[in-house]
Amino acid sequence: MSSDLAIFGRKINWRWVVTIVILMVGLSFAFAWVSSGFDNIFDWPKFLVTFLVSGGVYFLGWMGLVKDKSISVPTWLVWLVIVAIILRLSAAILWYAGLPNWGYATEVEQAGYIMADAFARDTAAWELAQSAKPLVMAFSDYRVVDQYGGMVYLSGSVYRYIGGEHHHSIQFAVLTAVFSSIAIIFTWAFSRRLWGERVALVAAWLVALFPDAIILGSSQMREAFLMTLIAVGLYGLVRYVQDRTWSGLAWLAASLFLILPFSPPIAGVFLLVVLILAISIEGVQIFHQPRFWAILVAVAFVVGIGIWLAWERIAPEGITNPVALVNWWFRESARWQAYFVKRSSPLIRRIFNTTPDWIHTPILLGYGVLQPFLPGALLDQGAPMWKSIAIVRSVGWTLILPFLLVAPVVLWAEKENRRLAFGVISTVWLTIVIAALRSGGDLWDNPRYRVVFISLQAGLVAWVWISQRQSRNPWLWRMIIGLMIILAWFVPWYLRRSGLITWPITNVFITLGFGFVSAAIFFIWMYFRGRQPRNFSPQEEDPGVDKKNPD
Repeated sequence: MSSDLAIFGRKINWRWVVTIVILMVGLSFAFAWVSSGFDNIFDWPKFLVTFLVSGGVYFLGWMGLVKDKSISVPTWLVWLVIVAIILRLSAAILWYAGLPNWGYATEVEQAGYIMADAFARDTAAWELAQSAKPLVMAFSDYRVVDQYGGMVYLSGSVYRYIGGEHHHSIQFAVLTAVFSSIAIIFTWAFSRRLWGERVALVAAWLVALFPDAIILGSSQMREAFLMTLIAVGLYGLVRYVQDRTWSGLAWLAASLFLILPFSPPIAGVFLLVVLILAISIEGVQIFHQPRFWAILVAVAFVVGIGIWLAWERIAPEGITNPVALVNWWFRESARWQAYFVKRSSPLIRRIFNTTPDWIHTPILLGYGVLQPFLPGALLDQGAPMWKSIAIVRSVGWTLILPFLLVAPVVLWAEKENRRLAFGVISTVWLTIVIAALRSGGDLWDNPRYRVVFISLQAGLVAWVWISQRQSRNPWLWRMIIGLMIILAWFVPWYLRRSGLITWPITNVFITLGFGFVSAAIFFIWMYFRGRQPRNFSPQEEDPGVDKKNPD
């Protein structure tokens, strides 16, 4: 008797299906127990239905990918996604059970949420689900907690049709954990098509283990969905450009359409990213494709409709066109973030008080790119749990930042696919800068806006890593060491601020200057060290001498 089931033309081992269902039942009991305050498991059927719905979404995405004849999905990817889901589910339980006891005892933490936005939206969604209002009211009556309405609508749907009499906040975290993990397989897929198996492997692991991706994937946040939808869109774009199939365009269009209810501005930014990447992959010939133009115009039209419907929520009175809106957005974002950061950071306030206005925006950009800042996290005096979270997040960003910084140097040495590399580098840094402009130096908003494009960042980091290993380009390690030297100068600076040591350097610009000068000295020393000819001792053989023919 065969142990395989034929689904969508693919054979699936039924023993795996039974094992996964049993695992879901076990997890449903565990989540019901935790959600009840470790008191009972009465609501386990609601969690089981949530797991089944989430598993169904994952299954559809997976089957859509394995139907791609151009790539063969490896077995290790299945296990990696399972590990990622378990990590995100474990984090969701940790926030729910740990923050009330180990946090700062705020209302948000006592309710088991790691982010205030998640608390506000999830609470509003529960209230909507329990009311007699139609769910579409999420797009009009809940602008205070959800500017665009998509997250409240989705959460409300889950609570109304799957939830029960009690609000189990980690019920929706099940959906975010599974859905955000789907980004791994599509990151692997588009990286595999663009750069090959080795780059795809590294990129998939980065998305699975990146701390901010885990945190957002374990929270009731829209970024958990946006990460995956953007990875799906990137895969669809690459698949269309390489194969000229309607299926690729369908993936791309579906991702853009689904992004709209969550965030029309993100949909607009992603549309710009798609245009830049399409040109970098195919060249201007991509615009000779009628199908690409048709889908692009259709998507742009729908994005425009979405922005128009949300115009009152994103544009102030008197702004009547997109160009004026973009100009206002950049100007007001910089002004508001300067005001916000000055209020929340005494350091930035002192810097702004002693510097001209024109330099404030560049300072905010640099400050935003570096957040979360590792020395500050290491020397933070807050609650142990929050300090641990800050350190893990900072280490994650600090590890990949050198790869992003050195990417242009690797591009300069690249002899093939320079146009592709230039396009990817440009789009990655475009999204990082937009995130910094939108949220300045905010420790939470900036990284979560940035992590929406983690699949693209992971692909670039993986490409730089593999290229460096193949070409033995020394600049990656020089950049990492240089960044560590700059960060090291801030350790005594932060210790002085905490009153732990006496340190003569109090000005942050002087500290940063010493860091850059030290890194520059290191770069110069390494450069000339690499140019020195090797001296052979008398016992060493000269590689230029042929033993058989010494003449």
